[in-house]
Amino acid sequence: MSRFHDPPDPDFQRLNASIAFDRRLWPQDVAQSRAHARMLAERGIISGEDRDALLAGLDAVERELREESFPFADDDEDIHMAIERRLTEIAGSVGGRLHTARSRNDQVVTDLAMYVRSRSAQARERISRLMATLLARAEEHLDWPMPGYTHLQRAQPVYLSHHLLAYFWMLARDRTRFAFAQDQAGWLPLGAGALAGVNFDTDRSLLARELGFSAVAPNSIDAVSGRDFALDYLNAAATCSTHLSRLGAELVLWSSAEFGFCELPDAWSSGSSIMPQKKNPDAAEMLRAKAPRVVAHLAGLHGVLHGLPLTYNKDLQEDKEPVFDAGDTLELTLAAATGMIAGATFDRERLRDAAADELLAATDIADLLVRLGLPFREAHGIVAGLVRTAVDSGRPLSELTPQELAEHSETLADHGAEYREVLAQSSWLESKLSEGGTSLARVSEQIAKARAVLDEDARS
Repeated sequence: MSRFHDPPDPDFQRLNASIAFDRRLWPQDVAQSRAHARMLAERGIISGEDRDALLAGLDAVERELREESFPFADDDEDIHMAIERRLTEIAGSVGGRLHTARSRNDQVVTDLAMYVRSRSAQARERISRLMATLLARAEEHLDWPMPGYTHLQRAQPVYLSHHLLAYFWMLARDRTRFAFAQDQAGWLPLGAGALAGVNFDTDRSLLARELGFSAVAPNSIDAVSGRDFALDYLNAAATCSTHLSRLGAELVLWSSAEFGFCELPDAWSSGSSIMPQKKNPDAAEMLRAKAPRVVAHLAGLHGVLHGLPLTYNKDLQEDKEPVFDAGDTLELTLAAATGMIAGATFDRERLRDAAADELLAATDIADLLVRLGLPFREAHGIVAGLVRTAVDSGRPLSELTPQELAEHSETLADHGAEYREVLAQSSWLESKLSEGGTSLARVSEQIAKARAVLDEDARS
């Protein structure tokens, strides 16, 4: 029986149904249903015989879903109702007892929370693989000089190891964000009912323990209407994707003939349909292109939740596709980034030559003047004049004469030997002694810290 006289319009059925995408929640729904059946029997709400029949039926349903032989029906609105329908077909009328003391409202959000916990753990694992790959490549290229950039202009030299490790620490923070999302999805909604709780003496703590939740959601209204754990997951995914986009952008630049710093592996490159000489960094380009897609999912779910009155509203059906697609996209791009970094070959001579541009030592010359007693702003102006003289005359800084140095700074002319010592390339790198800097001693410390981070993660 139904309170409605007329059947739903076919277009409304298509609008209302979520089975096309939420069917991927079946492992969570089956696991949740098993735990719920056991809890109902434990509390004497259903008999032990009914529990056993439900569990046997759920086993059969799981086999069909796993083997992709599950008979979906045209009027299955979502995976939850599809499983309950099929369970009743297999187990008989006892299948209808499974919905005792729960609502689709708490059922749906519990499945999604379980899914977010699982995908957060998977993201952390894939991030760890990329971090380990970056660390290994940094160790292989410990003392390879390259130019560091600001505004995509050569700025100061760094070691390639130092540059690669910058992404290691970005990813370490990403991993922490996913750990937070995993933790925030650890509050059990099941047992909240439609919005006000249920009329049975259930044991939600038992459910939490069996399903791996750390605690029971304390407020039934918040339990069925809250989706901030999904926002936390999408925020972590959006930030991580943005980091990957920056890595992709640099790989595109570095692998171009204009830079020539590296060659990407064939397995992560593409050819041209008409230009046989081309080797295109398509995978790296996709790291850039996929990031705004994930960011858009975060913005989209914020839009769904914005101004939404409590408690459950059908708007919340739009919480799943953003999470599903963001997870799929992120894990694929993490795999691509790991493959490209693992297989990239770097050109030491090209990197070294680019880092040998003496203009990159301009800040070091200014710092020399500071050590000789000048205020930094005055030193900055003096060196800017030296650079202008060198550029206008087409010479490197080391070829400026003592007279030219004196025209800009008597102090610098009086310390010409120190000036030319600063222009020795190795000093530009090894002078960066501050913690976190690019000198070999500091990079070696950083590598040790990074190794400790990965070792701790492996132990945990």
